[in-house]
Amino acid sequence: MKPAHCPSVSLLVLALGLAGCGEESDKLPVDGRDFDGLKYSEPVAYTGKAIDGYLINARVWLDMDGDGQHTPGPMTIALENGAEVVLDAGEPTAMSGENGDFSLDVAELEQDPEVGPDLDPRDYPLHALALPGKTLEQTPVGNVAVTSAYLLSASPGVRNVTPLTTLARFRALAGLATGSSHNLPDSLVGMNLLRDYVQAEDERAHAYARALARFMASQIPADYNQLLANADSTGTERYLSAEAAVLLGVSLVQHATDIVNIVDEAAGGKYATLAVDSLALPEAALELSNPILLTRQRILAQPELSAGLPTGVSDLKQSAELVFDYTEAGQLKSISANGCLAPSMPELARLVAVDGYASKLATQWFPSAALSEQSVINYDIPGIDERLVFDWAKDQIHFETATTCHEHEGIFAGSSELGGNSEVTYSWTIDSDDRVELQARISRPDGSVLTRTLQSGAIASEVAGFVSRTLSEDATELMSLQLAGAREQCEVDGMAGLDGAVTAIEPFAFSGYEPQPVSFNDLEMELDTRTLLDPGTNREVTFNRLLRYGFLDPQTAGLSNVDATRGFEWMMYYPSVGSSEFSSAQANLIEEAYLTRHNGDKSCGREFDRTPTSAYARVEYDYQSLSDYLIGLLQ
Repeated sequence: MKPAHCPSVSLLVLALGLAGCGEESDKLPVDGRDFDGLKYSEPVAYTGKAIDGYLINARVWLDMDGDGQHTPGPMTIALENGAEVVLDAGEPTAMSGENGDFSLDVAELEQDPEVGPDLDPRDYPLHALALPGKTLEQTPVGNVAVTSAYLLSASPGVRNVTPLTTLARFRALAGLATGSSHNLPDSLVGMNLLRDYVQAEDERAHAYARALARFMASQIPADYNQLLANADSTGTERYLSAEAAVLLGVSLVQHATDIVNIVDEAAGGKYATLAVDSLALPEAALELSNPILLTRQRILAQPELSAGLPTGVSDLKQSAELVFDYTEAGQLKSISANGCLAPSMPELARLVAVDGYASKLATQWFPSAALSEQSVINYDIPGIDERLVFDWAKDQIHFETATTCHEHEGIFAGSSELGGNSEVTYSWTIDSDDRVELQARISRPDGSVLTRTLQSGAIASEVAGFVSRTLSEDATELMSLQLAGAREQCEVDGMAGLDGAVTAIEPFAFSGYEPQPVSFNDLEMELDTRTLLDPGTNREVTFNRLLRYGFLDPQTAGLSNVDATRGFEWMMYYPSVGSSEFSSAQANLIEEAYLTRHNGDKSCGREFDRTPTSAYARVEYDYQSLSDYLIGLLQ
């Protein structure tokens, strides 16, 4: 049976799924985790236990808005019937006592029947926060002060709050059903994750819990830990965002298997005497700002009916799909392609400048596309055909291919399968002015090595990350792009309602790749630099959007299926302010891009062009928040 009501306080969507409106509380076994089922005429305190070992003086609260932090009063909750109730004291909270016992005063949850049903505490998750230097853990040798903070939680209706209930709760958030062994350490299969393992004298579960708590403590930001350690801290200070609280829990689920396996190996079956504090547990940096990250690109770069490129946009069919993989800190690990990648040295240099943390770039991954007919041939066969693997610790990027897509660039597959030596190895240096020198070492079939070197200006110094650069091959300069003159700013009156507007022009000079097309002159970037009001946040947002620029690529232009006598240009389109795809915190994320013929310079101060009717390629972008991405990995 479902609870009689579902509060509609604004909170993180994922956490909302665990903040009430579930069925779990009515299905829990009666072992001290739920009410006893009797009706009382007077409000009964909501009691439970905070446990690593039993925790004394931990801050416990009923998380009624699902944000992972204590919310003080007055707090308004909207009922399903449209009525609003105000909790003057905020979320019920208390400090735990001996044996981890806590008792929450839930009298305010009783409602006048004319207003609506009582708020049932079983509909909300519990949290327990261990405070450094204040919370005490009961151990066989006495009470021991906790040295680092950690945040425990339990699903609605569960009244033991432990590291194991935290694991169970966030497994549920990730869609891993109760009883499912998917992504659950073998040693935890069949274990009751919700019970009081101290009372049950389950030393194995206790050892796992202590190790999980240590891992959770390692991920609490140092500033938050210090805040809680201050003498006047009560544990009710708000520091973490709702997204950050979710990320901490998801990270626990991700690493639980490794942690449990480490405990098992060290214990050798003797869990009661295991020195958990001496274990070498995983170290996982976590980006708690929960950035939005590019996770997928679809490349449409082959004609369905016509003989070559460019073709009508409606005639373009998908020829590649790129998947971007990240660490929990949001650092790019790899890009895998079904079909063919088009590794861009300028784009790799931009990533190098931010050490692989793509969300630090104003725009993530400017478009590129492989126009070789081999891309769609490989794409039509499921599987990974190419990939870029980033080794940030060694300052290297490895490009592997099992295709013939890049033979026109002098890159030949060493095997028909991935996993051997990389075909291209990139390495780099960054000077004191943040300029990047990126070197590509390309292995040739005859055993020789071709070297290409890109020298790039400082990424952060220019709008939209478009910088001067020079490309050389075995010490011979191939091309040079240099910003040439002052940026032209345009009048922006009357442009607030446009999806895209050219409000600035940045001229640049391009040399090399001779002979150049006659029309390839008066080169410039078109930019959207408006400041607009975001209706979702009622705050101003300033754009840093690159809209259009031309370039030459003689190797791609030389493909038999490509007609590029005028050169190329990329046209980029972004979400409208206030749309569901728009993020005011990351306002410059490309939605789609088109590779077209170079169209020369145009006037500043105009509405940006509509999407073209003819193109060589179309690139579609998909993004996810880091928390959504990590939950997807668990599933």
